[in-house]
Order: sequence, then structure tokens, then C-alpha cells
Amino acid sequence: MSLPILPTISTFFIALSAIFVAIGWAQIKQRKVEKHKKTMLLAGVFALTFFIIYVSRTLFIGNTAFGGPDDIKIYYTVFLIFHICLATTGAVFGIVSIVSGLKNNLKLHRKIGPSTSIIWFFTAITGVAVYLLLYVFYSGGPTTSVFKAILGGE
Repeated sequence: MSLPILPTISTFFIALSAIFVAIGWAQIKQRKVEKHKKTMLLAGVFALTFFIIYVSRTLFIGNTAFGGPDDIKIYYTVFLIFHICLATTGAVFGIVSIVSGLKNNLKLHRKIGPSTSIIWFFTAITGVAVYLLLYVFYSGGPTTSVFKAILGGE
């Protein structure tokens, strides 16, 4: 089995970002504030790296349509839309969490940080699942524009 390089690398970075969020969460529970700050910033860098690779691939190459059986395509599509909603929410919350932490707005940071982390874990898990469904469990379909890949069509 030959895995496509850019989706594999970008999926690695999103999983790595979630691992670092978990480490950062453990650090703040231990009151290791400076380590928490550095770890969470690194998690943000990994997430941003994923995003840059993903957007670049989408713009210059396109997205890969689901190549699995037609009878489960609707389930994959619903799952993908759920993942996209989680990822978008997680990104917004992630930016607000990082900025509020850096600006020492600890009231807001403490309020949304735990929810942001949970959203990010589910984003990473569903992102890895999308990758597995597209490239490992089934052969990817044709690579095409993002709208055709998500919604179907020729």
C-alpha cells in the first residue's frame, strides 16, 4: 500500500498537536505554567503546520473524494461534515484560548481552555478517522476540487 505523502504528513501534525494539548493539560494540572505555555504554543504550531499543508494541498492539488463503497458514502459524508464543524470550532476556540493565555486574560482562558482541548481531541480523532477511511481502509477516489470531493459530482 502506498500512502499519499501530504495527507500523511498533515495527519501526523494534527495528531501531534492533540498529543501536545494533552501534555499541556497535564502540565497545567501540575501548576507547571511556563511548561504549559510552551507546550500549548508548540501544539498551536503543529496545528498551524497541518493547516498550511492542508490549505496548500487543497488549493494546488485538490481534495480526494471518498473511494469506498457507495452504500456507506452517505455515512462518510455526514462524518466528514461533523469533522469539519469540529475542526472549525476547535480552530476558533484554539486561537481565542492561545490569545487569551498570552494576554494573561486568565478568566477567559480558564473558562474555555478545557472545552477547547476536548474539542481538539475529537477533531484530531475524527481527522485521523477521515484519513484512514480515505487512504488506508479504502483506496482514495479521484482528487478534485474541495466542493466536489465533499458533496460529490463529476
